[in-house]
Amino acid sequence: MQASAHLIKGNLGFELSKRRVLPCFEEVRERNFTFNQNLCIRSGSICSGLSSGAVSMGAELARARNGIKTVVFSSVKSRSVKAQASGGDVEDLTPINPQGKSSGTVLPFVGVACLGAILFGYHLGVVNGALEYLSKDLGIAENTVLQGWVVSTLLAGATVGSFTGGVLADKFGRTRTFQLDAIPLTIGAVLTAAAQTVQTMIIGRLLAGVGVGISSAIVPLYISEISPTEIRGALGSVNQLFICIGILAALVAGLPLSGNPLWWRTMFGIAAVPSILLAVGMAFSPESPRWLFQQGKFPEAEKSIRTLYGRERVAEVMHELRTASQGSTEQEAGWFDLFSSRYWKVVSVGAALFLFQQLAGINAVVYYSTAVFRKAGIASDVAASALVGASNVFGTAIASSLMDRKGRKSLVITSFAGMGASMLLLSLSFTWKVLAPFSGVLAVVGTVLYVLSFSLGAGPVPALLLPEIFASRIRAKAVSLSLGMHWISNFVIGLYFLSVVNKFGISSLYLGFAGVCLLAVLYIAGNVVETKGRSLEEIELALNPVT
Repeated sequence: MQASAHLIKGNLGFELSKRRVLPCFEEVRERNFTFNQNLCIRSGSICSGLSSGAVSMGAELARARNGIKTVVFSSVKSRSVKAQASGGDVEDLTPINPQGKSSGTVLPFVGVACLGAILFGYHLGVVNGALEYLSKDLGIAENTVLQGWVVSTLLAGATVGSFTGGVLADKFGRTRTFQLDAIPLTIGAVLTAAAQTVQTMIIGRLLAGVGVGISSAIVPLYISEISPTEIRGALGSVNQLFICIGILAALVAGLPLSGNPLWWRTMFGIAAVPSILLAVGMAFSPESPRWLFQQGKFPEAEKSIRTLYGRERVAEVMHELRTASQGSTEQEAGWFDLFSSRYWKVVSVGAALFLFQQLAGINAVVYYSTAVFRKAGIASDVAASALVGASNVFGTAIASSLMDRKGRKSLVITSFAGMGASMLLLSLSFTWKVLAPFSGVLAVVGTVLYVLSFSLGAGPVPALLLPEIFASRIRAKAVSLSLGMHWISNFVIGLYFLSVVNKFGISSLYLGFAGVCLLAVLYIAGNVVETKGRSLEEIELALNPVT
Protein backbone atom coordinates (compact mmCIF):
# COMPACT_ATOMS: atom_id res chain seq x y z
CA MET A 1 0.00 0.00 0.00
CA GLN A 2 7.10 5.66 4.99
CA ALA A 3 14.43 9.84 10.49
CA SER A 4 13.30 12.09 10.26
CA ALA A 5 12.12 15.56 11.22
CA HIS A 6 13.11 16.96 7.86
CA LEU A 7 12.24 15.42 4.49
CA ILE A 8 13.55 17.87 1.93
CA LYS A 9 14.99 17.05 -1.43
CA GLY A 10 18.64 16.13 -1.42
CA ASN A 11 20.92 13.14 -1.46
CA LEU A 12 21.67 10.86 1.47
CA GLY A 13 24.97 9.41 2.49
CA PHE A 14 27.87 9.07 0.11
CA GLU A 15 27.62 7.98 -3.52
CA LEU A 16 29.42 5.08 -5.08
CA SER A 17 30.92 5.81 -8.47
CA LYS A 18 28.90 3.33 -10.53
CA ARG A 19 29.88 0.41 -8.30
CA ARG A 20 28.59 -0.25 -4.81
CA VAL A 21 30.76 -1.26 -1.89
CA LEU A 22 30.36 -4.95 -1.24
CA PRO A 23 28.98 -6.14 2.09
CA CYS A 24 32.40 -7.48 3.08
CA PHE A 25 33.79 -3.99 3.69
CA GLU A 26 34.05 -2.99 7.29
CA GLU A 27 32.66 0.49 7.55
CA VAL A 28 33.40 2.62 10.58
CA ARG A 29 31.17 5.65 10.73
CA GLU A 30 32.42 8.46 12.97
CA ARG A 31 29.64 10.53 14.42
CA ASN A 32 31.01 14.03 14.14
CA PHE A 33 27.60 15.50 13.42
CA THR A 34 27.04 18.99 14.75
CA PHE A 35 23.39 19.32 13.92
CA ASN A 36 20.77 21.31 15.66
CA GLN A 37 17.70 19.09 16.01
CA ASN A 38 15.44 21.89 15.07
CA LEU A 39 17.63 23.30 12.31
CA CYS A 40 14.77 24.18 9.97
CA ILE A 41 11.99 24.96 12.36
CA ARG A 42 11.67 28.62 13.32
CA SER A 43 8.99 30.05 15.59
CA GLY A 44 6.52 27.24 14.90
CA SER A 45 6.92 27.51 11.13
CA ILE A 46 8.18 24.39 9.39
CA CYS A 47 11.18 25.14 7.19
CA SER A 48 9.62 28.48 6.14
CA GLY A 49 9.29 27.44 2.52
CA LEU A 50 10.70 24.74 0.31
CA SER A 51 13.74 26.56 -0.98
CA SER A 52 15.16 27.47 2.42
CA GLY A 53 14.35 23.97 3.69
CA ALA A 54 16.16 22.44 0.75
CA VAL A 55 19.26 24.54 1.45
CA SER A 56 19.23 23.59 5.13
CA MET A 57 18.72 19.93 4.39
CA GLY A 58 21.39 19.95 1.73
CA ALA A 59 23.87 21.37 4.20
CA GLU A 60 22.95 18.78 6.80
CA LEU A 61 23.23 15.91 4.35
CA ALA A 62 26.61 17.20 3.19
CA ARG A 63 27.82 17.15 6.79
CA ALA A 64 26.38 13.66 7.18
CA ARG A 65 28.32 12.46 4.17
CA ASN A 66 31.50 14.05 5.54
CA GLY A 67 30.85 12.31 8.85
CA ILE A 68 30.90 8.87 7.25
CA LYS A 69 34.44 7.61 6.84
CA THR A 70 35.54 4.28 5.52
CA VAL A 71 38.55 2.65 7.09
CA VAL A 72 40.36 -0.25 5.45
CA PHE A 73 42.04 -2.80 7.66
CA SER A 74 43.42 -5.20 5.08
CA SER A 75 46.25 -5.14 2.58
CA VAL A 76 44.97 -8.17 0.69
CA LYS A 77 45.56 -7.71 -3.03
CA SER A 78 42.22 -7.60 -4.80
CA ARG A 79 40.33 -5.26 -7.04
CA SER A 80 39.54 -1.90 -5.49
CA VAL A 81 36.21 -0.15 -5.41
CA LYS A 82 36.10 3.63 -5.52
CA ALA A 83 33.76 5.61 -3.31
CA GLN A 84 33.16 9.25 -4.11
CA ALA A 85 32.83 11.43 -1.04
CA SER A 86 30.84 14.65 -1.00
CA GLY A 87 33.96 16.75 -1.27
CA GLY A 88 34.99 15.05 -4.48
CA ASP A 89 37.82 12.95 -3.03
CA VAL A 90 38.08 9.41 -4.30
CA GLU A 91 39.01 6.69 -1.85
CA ASP A 92 40.23 3.25 -2.89
CA LEU A 93 38.54 0.60 -0.80
CA THR A 94 40.07 -2.84 -0.65
CA PRO A 95 37.68 -5.60 0.36
CA ILE A 96 38.60 -7.93 3.17
CA ASN A 97 37.45 -11.52 3.45
CA PRO A 98 35.84 -11.54 0.01
CA GLN A 99 32.71 -13.61 0.29
CA GLY A 100 30.78 -15.72 -2.14
CA LYS A 101 27.06 -16.05 -2.44
CA SER A 102 25.20 -15.36 0.78
CA SER A 103 24.09 -18.46 2.64
CA GLY A 104 20.96 -16.68 3.93
CA THR A 105 17.63 -16.27 2.21
CA VAL A 106 14.98 -13.56 2.36
CA LEU A 107 12.56 -14.34 -0.47
CA PRO A 108 10.52 -17.13 1.22
CA PHE A 109 9.76 -14.89 4.20
CA VAL A 110 8.87 -11.94 1.97
CA GLY A 111 6.52 -14.33 0.19
CA VAL A 112 4.83 -15.32 3.44
CA ALA A 113 4.39 -11.67 4.42
CA CYS A 114 2.88 -10.93 1.01
CA LEU A 115 -0.04 -13.23 1.83
CA GLY A 116 -1.18 -10.24 3.87
CA ALA A 117 -0.83 -8.05 0.77
CA ILE A 118 -2.87 -10.51 -1.30
CA LEU A 119 -5.64 -10.40 1.30
CA PHE A 120 -5.43 -6.59 1.30
CA GLY A 121 -6.11 -6.49 -2.44
CA TYR A 122 -8.63 -9.33 -2.46
CA HIS A 123 -10.88 -7.84 0.21
CA LEU A 124 -10.75 -4.48 -1.56
CA GLY A 125 -11.73 -5.92 -4.92
CA VAL A 126 -14.08 -8.77 -4.01
CA VAL A 127 -17.08 -6.50 -3.42
CA ASN A 128 -16.78 -4.93 -6.87
CA GLY A 129 -18.30 -7.80 -8.83
CA ALA A 130 -20.28 -9.33 -5.96
CA LEU A 131 -22.15 -6.22 -4.77
CA GLU A 132 -25.04 -6.52 -7.20
CA TYR A 133 -25.62 -10.20 -6.38
CA LEU A 134 -25.22 -10.02 -2.61
CA SER A 135 -27.52 -6.98 -2.55
CA LYS A 136 -30.31 -9.04 -4.15
CA ASP A 137 -29.64 -11.98 -1.85
CA LEU A 138 -29.66 -9.84 1.31
CA GLY A 139 -32.62 -7.68 0.25
CA ILE A 140 -30.82 -4.34 -0.15
CA ALA A 141 -30.94 -4.07 -3.95
CA GLU A 142 -32.89 -0.79 -3.75
CA ASN A 143 -30.98 0.63 -0.78
CA THR A 144 -27.84 2.37 -2.09
CA VAL A 145 -26.98 3.64 1.39
CA LEU A 146 -26.64 0.12 2.81
CA GLN A 147 -24.75 -0.93 -0.30
CA GLY A 148 -22.34 1.93 0.37
CA TRP A 149 -21.88 0.69 3.92
CA VAL A 150 -21.13 -2.84 2.73
CA VAL A 151 -18.37 -1.37 0.57
CA SER A 152 -17.05 1.16 3.08
CA THR A 153 -17.26 -0.76 6.36
CA LEU A 154 -14.11 -2.62 5.32
CA LEU A 155 -12.35 0.73 5.07
CA ALA A 156 -13.61 1.88 8.48
CA GLY A 157 -12.24 -1.33 10.00
CA ALA A 158 -8.98 -0.88 8.12
CA THR A 159 -8.58 2.60 9.62
CA VAL A 160 -8.80 1.10 13.11
CA GLY A 161 -6.53 -1.76 12.12
CA SER A 162 -3.83 0.47 10.65
CA PHE A 163 -3.43 2.34 13.96
CA THR A 164 -3.59 -0.91 15.93
CA GLY A 165 -0.98 -2.56 13.75
CA GLY A 166 1.79 -0.16 14.73
CA VAL A 167 1.13 -0.61 18.45
CA LEU A 168 1.01 -4.40 18.17
CA ALA A 169 4.15 -4.52 16.03
CA ASP A 170 6.08 -2.48 18.60
CA LYS A 171 4.83 -4.51 21.55
CA PHE A 172 4.78 -8.09 20.28
CA GLY A 173 7.09 -7.96 17.27
CA ARG A 174 6.36 -8.21 13.58
CA THR A 175 5.83 -11.97 13.16
CA ARG A 176 3.57 -12.34 16.19
CA THR A 177 1.47 -9.42 14.96
CA PHE A 178 0.99 -11.21 11.64
CA GLN A 179 -0.32 -14.23 13.53
CA LEU A 180 -2.72 -12.09 15.55
CA ASP A 181 -3.82 -10.43 12.34
CA ALA A 182 -4.96 -13.75 10.92
CA ILE A 183 -7.74 -13.94 13.54
CA PRO A 184 -9.97 -11.07 12.29
CA LEU A 185 -9.09 -11.91 8.68
CA THR A 186 -10.32 -15.50 9.06
CA ILE A 187 -13.42 -14.69 11.10
CA GLY A 188 -14.34 -11.85 8.75
CA ALA A 189 -14.10 -14.13 5.71
CA VAL A 190 -16.32 -16.77 7.34
CA LEU A 191 -18.97 -14.26 8.47
CA THR A 192 -19.25 -12.55 5.09
CA ALA A 193 -19.55 -15.89 3.31
CA ALA A 194 -22.26 -17.16 5.65
CA ALA A 195 -24.16 -13.88 6.09
CA GLN A 196 -27.95 -14.14 5.95
CA THR A 197 -28.56 -10.52 6.93
CA VAL A 198 -26.92 -7.25 6.00
CA GLN A 199 -25.96 -6.75 9.66
CA THR A 200 -23.87 -9.94 9.66
CA MET A 201 -22.29 -8.90 6.36
CA ILE A 202 -21.32 -5.51 7.76
CA ILE A 203 -19.82 -7.07 10.93
CA GLY A 204 -17.83 -9.51 8.80
CA ARG A 205 -16.59 -6.73 6.54
CA LEU A 206 -15.64 -4.69 9.61
CA LEU A 207 -13.54 -7.53 11.06
CA ALA A 208 -11.93 -8.24 7.70
CA GLY A 209 -11.18 -4.52 7.49
CA VAL A 210 -9.38 -4.55 10.83
CA GLY A 211 -7.23 -7.40 9.54
CA VAL A 212 -6.56 -5.61 6.25
CA GLY A 213 -5.56 -2.44 8.12
CA ILE A 214 -3.08 -4.31 10.29
CA SER A 215 -1.64 -6.01 7.21
CA SER A 216 -1.30 -2.71 5.38
CA ALA A 217 0.91 -1.41 8.19
CA ILE A 218 3.10 -4.40 8.98
CA VAL A 219 3.68 -5.96 5.54
CA PRO A 220 5.79 -3.03 4.19
CA LEU A 221 7.34 -2.55 7.63
CA TYR A 222 8.48 -6.18 7.91
CA ILE A 223 9.71 -6.38 4.31
CA SER A 224 11.75 -3.16 4.60
CA GLU A 225 13.37 -4.35 7.84
CA ILE A 226 14.43 -7.76 6.58
CA SER A 227 15.44 -6.83 3.01
CA PRO A 228 19.09 -6.28 1.96
CA THR A 229 19.79 -2.67 0.98
CA GLU A 230 20.68 -3.44 -2.62
CA ILE A 231 17.29 -5.03 -3.40
CA ARG A 232 15.08 -3.35 -0.78
CA GLY A 233 13.31 -1.28 -3.44
CA ALA A 234 12.45 -4.31 -5.55
CA LEU A 235 11.28 -6.38 -2.59
CA GLY A 236 9.38 -3.44 -1.12
CA SER A 237 7.45 -2.92 -4.33
CA VAL A 238 6.53 -6.62 -4.30
CA ASN A 239 4.06 -5.65 -1.57
CA GLN A 240 2.12 -3.53 -4.06
CA LEU A 241 2.48 -6.23 -6.71
CA PHE A 242 0.74 -8.75 -4.48
CA ILE A 243 -1.97 -6.24 -3.58
CA CYS A 244 -2.61 -5.96 -7.32
CA ILE A 245 -2.62 -9.74 -7.66
CA GLY A 246 -5.20 -9.88 -4.86
CA ILE A 247 -7.42 -7.34 -6.63
CA LEU A 248 -7.05 -9.22 -9.90
CA ALA A 249 -7.85 -12.52 -8.18
CA ALA A 250 -11.04 -10.99 -6.80
CA LEU A 251 -12.08 -9.75 -10.23
CA VAL A 252 -11.37 -13.12 -11.84
CA ALA A 253 -13.22 -14.89 -9.02
CA GLY A 254 -16.32 -12.92 -9.98
CA LEU A 255 -16.49 -14.28 -13.54
CA PRO A 256 -18.79 -17.26 -12.64
CA LEU A 257 -21.34 -14.92 -11.01
CA SER A 258 -23.47 -14.53 -14.12
CA GLY A 259 -24.13 -18.26 -14.21
CA ASN A 260 -24.34 -18.79 -10.45
CA PRO A 261 -25.76 -15.83 -8.48
CA LEU A 262 -24.85 -17.46 -5.15
CA TRP A 263 -21.18 -17.71 -6.11
CA TRP A 264 -20.53 -14.50 -4.18
CA ARG A 265 -20.50 -16.51 -0.95
CA THR A 266 -17.65 -18.67 -2.23
CA MET A 267 -15.80 -15.52 -3.31
CA PHE A 268 -15.84 -14.17 0.24
CA GLY A 269 -15.22 -17.53 1.93
CA ILE A 270 -12.03 -18.53 0.11
CA ALA A 271 -10.25 -15.54 1.69
CA ALA A 272 -9.99 -17.63 4.88
CA VAL A 273 -7.43 -19.94 3.23
CA PRO A 274 -4.55 -17.43 2.79
CA SER A 275 -5.37 -16.02 6.25
CA ILE A 276 -4.65 -19.38 7.86
CA LEU A 277 -1.55 -19.88 5.70
CA LEU A 278 -0.28 -16.49 6.86
CA ALA A 279 -0.51 -17.50 10.52
CA VAL A 280 1.20 -20.83 9.91
CA GLY A 281 3.93 -19.34 7.71
CA MET A 282 4.82 -16.66 10.24
CA ALA A 283 5.40 -19.36 12.88
CA PHE A 284 8.47 -20.37 10.84
CA SER A 285 9.61 -16.89 9.76
CA PRO A 286 12.40 -14.94 11.48
CA GLU A 287 11.60 -11.85 13.50
CA SER A 288 12.86 -8.49 12.26
CA PRO A 289 16.48 -8.18 13.46
CA ARG A 290 15.98 -4.42 13.87
CA TRP A 291 13.05 -4.93 16.25
CA LEU A 292 14.98 -7.55 18.20
CA PHE A 293 17.96 -5.19 18.48
CA GLN A 294 15.73 -2.39 19.77
CA GLN A 295 14.40 -4.77 22.43
CA GLY A 296 17.95 -5.64 23.53
CA LYS A 297 17.62 -9.22 22.31
CA PHE A 298 21.04 -9.36 20.68
CA PRO A 299 21.48 -13.17 20.43
CA GLU A 300 18.04 -13.45 18.80
CA ALA A 301 18.91 -10.60 16.43
CA GLU A 302 22.11 -12.39 15.38
CA LYS A 303 20.18 -15.61 14.80
CA SER A 304 17.66 -13.75 12.64
CA ILE A 305 20.47 -12.14 10.62
CA ARG A 306 22.08 -15.56 10.04
CA THR A 307 18.79 -16.88 8.69
CA LEU A 308 18.14 -13.87 6.44
CA TYR A 309 21.61 -12.93 5.19
CA GLY A 310 23.94 -15.75 6.18
CA ARG A 311 26.53 -16.19 8.92
CA GLU A 312 29.07 -14.06 7.04
CA ARG A 313 26.86 -10.94 7.32
CA VAL A 314 26.18 -11.08 11.08
CA ALA A 315 29.09 -8.86 12.18
CA GLU A 316 28.44 -6.30 9.46
CA VAL A 317 24.70 -5.91 10.11
CA MET A 318 25.12 -5.85 13.90
CA HIS A 319 27.78 -3.16 13.44
CA GLU A 320 25.34 -1.04 11.41
CA LEU A 321 22.65 -1.45 14.05
CA ARG A 322 25.04 -0.46 16.84
CA THR A 323 26.28 2.51 14.82
CA ALA A 324 22.75 3.79 14.25
CA SER A 325 21.86 3.45 17.93
CA GLN A 326 25.19 4.67 19.38
CA GLY A 327 24.78 7.53 21.78
CA SER A 328 20.98 7.27 21.72
CA THR A 329 19.27 6.45 25.01
CA GLU A 330 15.83 7.53 23.84
CA GLN A 331 12.83 5.45 24.74
CA GLU A 332 10.33 4.22 22.20
CA ALA A 333 8.33 7.12 20.81
CA GLY A 334 4.71 7.70 21.81
CA TRP A 335 1.92 8.87 19.54
CA PHE A 336 2.31 12.52 20.58
CA ASP A 337 6.00 12.44 19.65
CA LEU A 338 4.97 12.12 16.01
CA PHE A 339 3.55 15.65 16.17
CA SER A 340 6.64 17.20 17.76
CA SER A 341 8.76 19.68 15.84
CA ARG A 342 11.46 17.02 15.55
CA TYR A 343 9.33 14.53 13.61
CA TRP A 344 6.33 16.39 12.24
CA LYS A 345 7.89 17.38 8.92
CA VAL A 346 8.69 13.82 7.86
CA VAL A 347 5.44 12.43 9.29
CA SER A 348 3.40 15.04 7.43
CA VAL A 349 5.10 14.11 4.17
CA GLY A 350 4.30 10.44 4.76
CA ALA A 351 0.64 11.26 5.38
CA ALA A 352 0.56 13.58 2.36
CA LEU A 353 1.85 10.85 0.04
CA PHE A 354 -1.03 8.56 0.95
CA LEU A 355 -3.53 11.41 0.84
CA PHE A 356 -2.46 12.28 -2.71
CA GLN A 357 -2.55 8.60 -3.62
CA GLN A 358 -6.20 8.30 -2.62
CA LEU A 359 -7.44 11.72 -3.74
CA ALA A 360 -5.96 11.04 -7.19
CA GLY A 361 -8.82 8.58 -7.68
CA ILE A 362 -7.34 5.07 -7.73
CA ASN A 363 -9.84 3.37 -5.46
CA ALA A 364 -12.73 5.11 -7.16
CA VAL A 365 -11.49 3.41 -10.35
CA VAL A 366 -11.11 0.01 -8.64
CA TYR A 367 -14.36 -0.01 -6.65
CA TYR A 368 -16.67 1.24 -9.37
CA SER A 369 -14.92 0.29 -12.58
CA THR A 370 -17.79 -1.99 -13.58
CA ALA A 371 -20.33 0.81 -13.18
CA VAL A 372 -18.15 3.28 -15.09
CA PHE A 373 -17.66 0.85 -17.98
CA ARG A 374 -21.36 0.05 -18.08
CA LYS A 375 -22.18 3.75 -18.29
CA ALA A 376 -19.69 4.07 -21.12
CA GLY A 377 -21.42 1.29 -23.05
CA ILE A 378 -18.99 -1.58 -22.41
CA ALA A 379 -20.96 -4.82 -22.55
CA SER A 380 -18.72 -7.09 -20.43
CA ASP A 381 -18.04 -4.95 -17.36
CA VAL A 382 -16.50 -7.78 -15.30
CA ALA A 383 -14.06 -8.58 -18.09
CA ALA A 384 -13.21 -4.88 -18.43
CA SER A 385 -12.48 -4.70 -14.70
CA ALA A 386 -10.29 -7.81 -14.96
CA LEU A 387 -8.35 -5.96 -17.66
CA VAL A 388 -7.79 -3.12 -15.18
CA GLY A 389 -6.50 -5.62 -12.62
CA ALA A 390 -4.12 -7.18 -15.12
CA SER A 391 -2.80 -3.70 -16.02
CA ASN A 392 -2.16 -3.05 -12.34
CA VAL A 393 -0.17 -6.27 -11.97
CA PHE A 394 1.83 -5.63 -15.14
CA GLY A 395 2.72 -2.04 -14.22
CA THR A 396 3.75 -3.00 -10.69
CA ALA A 397 6.00 -5.76 -12.03
CA ILE A 398 7.74 -3.17 -14.23
CA ALA A 399 8.07 -0.83 -11.22
CA SER A 400 9.73 -3.60 -9.18
CA SER A 401 12.46 -3.93 -11.80
CA LEU A 402 13.04 -0.16 -11.92
CA MET A 403 12.80 0.77 -8.24
CA ASP A 404 16.46 0.23 -7.34
CA ARG A 405 17.76 1.59 -10.66
CA LYS A 406 15.67 4.69 -11.33
CA GLY A 407 14.90 5.54 -7.74
CA ARG A 408 11.69 6.16 -5.81
CA LYS A 409 11.28 9.89 -6.42
CA SER A 410 11.56 9.90 -10.22
CA LEU A 411 9.14 6.99 -10.53
CA VAL A 412 6.46 8.56 -8.35
CA ILE A 413 6.68 11.92 -10.16
CA THR A 414 6.36 10.19 -13.54
CA SER A 415 3.49 8.14 -12.15
CA PHE A 416 1.39 11.09 -10.98
CA ALA A 417 2.05 12.95 -14.24
CA GLY A 418 0.77 9.96 -16.23
CA MET A 419 -2.25 9.61 -13.96
CA GLY A 420 -3.16 13.27 -14.46
CA ALA A 421 -2.94 12.95 -18.24
CA SER A 422 -5.08 9.78 -18.16
CA MET A 423 -7.74 11.43 -15.99
CA LEU A 424 -7.85 14.37 -18.41
CA LEU A 425 -8.43 11.93 -21.27
CA LEU A 426 -11.23 10.23 -19.33
CA SER A 427 -12.86 13.56 -18.55
CA LEU A 428 -12.79 14.64 -22.19
CA SER A 429 -14.18 11.28 -23.35
CA PHE A 430 -17.34 11.95 -21.34
CA THR A 431 -17.59 15.66 -22.23
CA TRP A 432 -16.82 16.23 -25.88
CA LYS A 433 -19.74 15.27 -28.08
CA VAL A 434 -17.40 14.66 -30.98
CA LEU A 435 -15.90 11.80 -28.96
CA ALA A 436 -19.27 10.28 -28.03
CA PRO A 437 -19.04 7.44 -30.60
CA PHE A 438 -15.71 6.41 -29.05
CA SER A 439 -16.52 7.09 -25.39
CA GLY A 440 -16.60 3.41 -24.47
CA VAL A 441 -13.20 2.65 -26.00
CA LEU A 442 -11.69 5.84 -24.57
CA ALA A 443 -13.05 5.00 -21.11
CA VAL A 444 -11.27 1.65 -21.19
CA VAL A 445 -8.05 3.07 -22.68
CA GLY A 446 -7.95 5.99 -20.25
CA THR A 447 -8.64 3.76 -17.27
CA VAL A 448 -5.98 1.21 -18.27
CA LEU A 449 -3.40 3.98 -18.83
CA TYR A 450 -4.32 5.49 -15.49
CA VAL A 451 -3.87 2.18 -13.68
CA LEU A 452 -0.56 1.52 -15.46
CA SER A 453 0.70 4.97 -14.44
CA PHE A 454 -0.47 4.44 -10.86
CA SER A 455 1.24 1.08 -10.57
CA LEU A 456 4.58 2.51 -11.75
CA GLY A 457 5.02 4.76 -8.72
CA ALA A 458 2.03 6.18 -6.86
CA GLY A 459 0.99 2.67 -5.86
CA PRO A 460 4.21 1.01 -4.65
CA VAL A 461 6.38 3.98 -3.62
CA PRO A 462 4.54 5.39 -0.54
CA ALA A 463 4.41 2.05 1.30
CA LEU A 464 8.07 1.44 0.39
CA LEU A 465 9.34 4.93 1.17
CA LEU A 466 7.72 5.43 4.57
CA PRO A 467 9.57 2.68 6.47
CA GLU A 468 12.78 3.98 4.88
CA ILE A 469 12.48 7.63 5.97
CA PHE A 470 11.04 7.15 9.46
CA ALA A 471 13.45 6.79 12.39
CA SER A 472 13.50 3.37 14.02
CA ARG A 473 11.94 4.67 17.27
CA ILE A 474 8.90 6.06 15.43
CA ARG A 475 8.80 3.74 12.40
CA ALA A 476 5.90 1.46 13.30
CA LYS A 477 3.66 4.20 14.70
CA ALA A 478 4.48 6.69 11.93
CA VAL A 479 3.70 4.11 9.25
CA SER A 480 0.43 3.38 11.05
CA LEU A 481 -0.47 7.08 11.21
CA SER A 482 0.24 7.58 7.51
CA LEU A 483 -1.80 4.53 6.60
CA GLY A 484 -4.57 5.82 8.84
CA MET A 485 -4.73 8.82 6.51
CA HIS A 486 -4.86 6.37 3.61
CA TRP A 487 -7.81 4.46 5.03
CA ILE A 488 -9.77 7.52 6.20
CA SER A 489 -9.62 9.11 2.76
CA ASN A 490 -10.32 5.69 1.23
CA PHE A 491 -13.42 5.33 3.42
CA VAL A 492 -14.79 8.74 2.51
CA ILE A 493 -14.27 8.13 -1.24
CA GLY A 494 -15.89 4.69 -1.10
CA LEU A 495 -18.89 6.05 0.81
CA TYR A 496 -19.62 9.16 -1.24
CA PHE A 497 -18.15 8.51 -4.68
CA LEU A 498 -21.43 7.53 -6.36
CA SER A 499 -23.29 10.42 -4.73
CA VAL A 500 -20.68 12.90 -5.99
CA VAL A 501 -20.84 11.38 -9.46
CA ASN A 502 -24.63 11.76 -9.50
CA LYS A 503 -24.40 15.41 -8.40
CA PHE A 504 -21.44 16.70 -10.44
CA GLY A 505 -20.99 14.10 -13.18
CA ILE A 506 -18.16 11.69 -13.81
CA SER A 507 -16.38 14.10 -16.14
CA SER A 508 -16.07 16.87 -13.52
CA LEU A 509 -14.88 14.37 -10.92
CA TYR A 510 -12.18 13.01 -13.21
CA LEU A 511 -11.08 16.55 -13.95
CA GLY A 512 -10.73 17.11 -10.20
CA PHE A 513 -8.61 13.97 -9.91
CA ALA A 514 -6.35 15.33 -12.68
CA GLY A 515 -5.86 18.53 -10.65
CA VAL A 516 -4.88 16.51 -7.58
CA CYS A 517 -2.27 14.67 -9.66
CA LEU A 518 -0.74 17.98 -10.73
CA LEU A 519 -0.54 19.18 -7.12
CA ALA A 520 1.09 15.85 -6.16
CA VAL A 521 3.83 16.30 -8.79
CA LEU A 522 4.67 19.78 -7.46
CA TYR A 523 4.63 18.65 -3.82
CA ILE A 524 6.79 15.56 -4.37
CA ALA A 525 9.33 17.48 -6.46
CA GLY A 526 9.87 19.90 -3.59
CA ASN A 527 9.63 17.64 -0.54
CA VAL A 528 10.55 14.01 -1.18
CA VAL A 529 14.12 12.77 -0.87
CA GLU A 530 15.67 9.88 -2.81
CA THR A 531 16.55 6.83 -0.68
CA LYS A 532 17.71 4.18 -3.15
CA GLY A 533 20.99 2.44 -2.35
CA ARG A 534 21.12 3.50 1.32
CA SER A 535 20.65 1.25 4.31
CA LEU A 536 17.92 2.15 6.79
CA GLU A 537 20.61 3.06 9.30
CA GLU A 538 22.37 5.43 6.87
CA ILE A 539 19.08 7.13 6.04
CA GLU A 540 18.27 7.50 9.72
CA LEU A 541 21.66 9.00 10.51
CA ALA A 542 21.37 11.51 7.68
CA LEU A 543 17.77 12.61 8.29
CA ASN A 544 17.76 12.31 12.07
CA PRO A 545 21.31 12.65 13.46
CA VAL A 546 21.91 11.80 17.08
CA THR A 547 23.04 14.82 19.06
